[in-house]
Amino acid sequence: MNLLLHICCGPCALYPLEVLRDEGIVPVGYFFNPNIHPFREYERRVEALRTVAASCHLEMIWDSRGYDINMWFRAVGSDTEQKLRCPACYEMRLEAAAETAAASGMDAFSTTLLYSRYQQHQAIRDTGVRLARRHGLKFFYRDFRQGWQRGIEMAVKSGIYRQPYCGCVFSERERYGAREKRLAASLASEGRAGRPGES
Repeated sequence: MNLLLHICCGPCALYPLEVLRDEGIVPVGYFFNPNIHPFREYERRVEALRTVAASCHLEMIWDSRGYDINMWFRAVGSDTEQKLRCPACYEMRLEAAAETAAASGMDAFSTTLLYSRYQQHQAIRDTGVRLARRHGLKFFYRDFRQGWQRGIEMAVKSGIYRQPYCGCVFSERERYGAREKRLAASLASEGRAGRPGES
């Protein structure tokens, strides 16, 4: 099977690659993730995946659109709630993966998003299956979440950068929500909060 594997980040690729290769499948990696913000974070994840690709001898396709933050905001629109924005984000990235797989003569595509315990697993699967039909492909499904801890251990052992949040600005805020509240409280305790128009 010729399989294109959409990869969200280096650490999340380690366990799925192990599983696929154990099954005799040698995938081609594909990176397209304009959801990752800010640019410095995007850059760190690209470097981490380069390291993984080199160490795992993984052929990669790097989408030529690169860091296109505007594309992501257009795709998500005003749906900033997780239950709405995440499926829109999956749609954008998996559509690109399906198009690339079809254009490259692949039989199927999949995604390392299926590895994360924090993603909307069924939404990813449903989106992949639907897009595969549209492009005349198969969506290769595996529940990689069972290897969650092994993937973490592999990343730590390899010294691969592990990101602290999913990728977008909203997930970053959710990840650091408690710290944000503590900071706001500490600032409020230091003096009267300023308001527009106050002198």
